[in-house]
Amino acid sequence: MAFGRAHTDGKVAALTESVAVRAVLIGLAMVFIAAFLVLPLVAVFSEAFAKGFGAYVDAIKDPIALAAVKLTFIAAGISVPLNLIFGVAASWAIAKFEFRGKSVLITLIDLPFSVSPVIAGLIYVLLFGAQGLLGPWLQSMDVQIIFAVPGIVLATMFVTFPFVARELIPLMQEQGTEEEEAARSLGADGWQTFRRVTLPNIKWGLLYGVLLCNARAMGEFGAVSVVSGHIRGVTNTMPLHVEILYSEYNMVAAFAVASLLASLAVVTLLAKGGLEWRYGHELAASRG
Repeated sequence: MAFGRAHTDGKVAALTESVAVRAVLIGLAMVFIAAFLVLPLVAVFSEAFAKGFGAYVDAIKDPIALAAVKLTFIAAGISVPLNLIFGVAASWAIAKFEFRGKSVLITLIDLPFSVSPVIAGLIYVLLFGAQGLLGPWLQSMDVQIIFAVPGIVLATMFVTFPFVARELIPLMQEQGTEEEEAARSLGADGWQTFRRVTLPNIKWGLLYGVLLCNARAMGEFGAVSVVSGHIRGVTNTMPLHVEILYSEYNMVAAFAVASLLASLAVVTLLAKGGLEWRYGHELAASRG
């Protein structure tokens, strides 16, 4: 039985699977998505509204829950822009220039992917904690990092800083340096070259990286859990607040706050799909 056919009209031959094979593969994919994505989302929202809309609203309006939501957005609002700046600068340097230590920089960018978030949080405790390397000096300066907002921001930045850079590095390397060199030869300075040449070429990859970075920042648990101290209303982000509510068997409140995180995840997926569609549409249009 033939599984496909080749088209040799001067283009690369394309292989098309049979209808039965495609149906099986699509069916397996849909079953997997339903079991591991759709059903958990349905369960979260079902439990969140188990005692009615009023109980759901009360759980969200709780001052401690609102403080957790606020802290989550603060951590993401600080870490994502800083990682955006770092990601663009590191990607530009790696893709456009040759310099000593380039391979070391690439390795450091990938470090958060290979280090457990819990270990990353512990490292910050050993550095900035009261008994840590810099702890006594920080205490003498009346500066608190661990069990405070700065520690949460640092932990969030650590686990999220590869996302923007890792989206941009291969994109910039593929584009090369010809257009930037042409712009410089025509008299453009560095900022003009970046704004008018580099940025338009990387805008979709940049937005995609920021989107992933923001999603990870809002959902981070391990590193933030170590450095937060779990102080209610002060250092608990939404994931930490959900854990505490669940451990206290306050299911409606736990799933209500979890539904906010689930909603953010759904919005992220929709935005991701929209960016991919826009990029594909623009790429097809440019190829005419």
